[in-house]
Amino acid sequence: MRERIAVTVLLLGLTAVGCGEGTREDLVITGTPPATPYAGPLDLPFRESADGGEREAAESSGAAGRALECDGEIYSGGSGETWNGSDGGSTPEEGLNAFFDMEQPEVPGRGYRIESEQGDRVLFSYDVGGRTRVAVVVAKDQPHRPGWGPETSASCDPAELPASYTDSRSQEIWTDRGDHRVPTTVLSSYAGAEHCDWESAHFLGMGRDEDLRQYARDPRGVLGTELLTAEYDGDARMPADAHDTGYRLDDWELWLPDDKATAYIRTSDGVEAWPATEDWVACK
Repeated sequence: MRERIAVTVLLLGLTAVGCGEGTREDLVITGTPPATPYAGPLDLPFRESADGGEREAAESSGAAGRALECDGEIYSGGSGETWNGSDGGSTPEEGLNAFFDMEQPEVPGRGYRIESEQGDRVLFSYDVGGRTRVAVVVAKDQPHRPGWGPETSASCDPAELPASYTDSRSQEIWTDRGDHRVPTTVLSSYAGAEHCDWESAHFLGMGRDEDLRQYARDPRGVLGTELLTAEYDGDARMPADAHDTGYRLDDWELWLPDDKATAYIRTSDGVEAWPATEDWVACK
């Protein structure tokens, strides 16, 4: 659980102007700090993640994971790469910039604030609605890591990030009956990869762990029959036992029958039957 203080603390931000060649514009901004900044230590121990699960993400992300204020589970977290003299920065901000250069993370690349400063460590946070959704701890002059660089990082589910960011990403965010964004660990979809010539296909993933299921829309047959349990049908009839899940993406409605063997997508043009995949399909 995140340790926080109950009083407003003014944390002085850094500006991105004049902080070294290659630093992203508006990477670090000033503005109203969170009402209850993270108050725990920044030098918490961490270890490498074994399976990428929530517990492992929390353990491998140290103070960054503790600083998050997710509505749901921690989505990702871990320790940074070892940096050398050419990677490390002369300021904490340059250390944050190195995080993006070295890690290529799937998180917003601007709009961070300094949330906590403790000696040779600084916590940067990306806030949505006054709550920390992405946290990065940068450290200075660690063993075999000269200068400032990324020590640990963690982020909430992409669904908790702004639509202005996620709308530009490949992973699509669905909504539920209450028009709330659905975590991608519950449901997500994305178009097929261009480098596999799958751009006409579409994938839908549901659940996790033992209950993980994937369906595919393949109107041009680019996936081949060996990857699917049945053929895609672009003009299907909705089964009598199918029920509306309440999940929506633009004009798509997700319906599932009792056996969940096929996903039915009701659109403004009719009903499509997306067959399940034989195994989890991913372009390599």
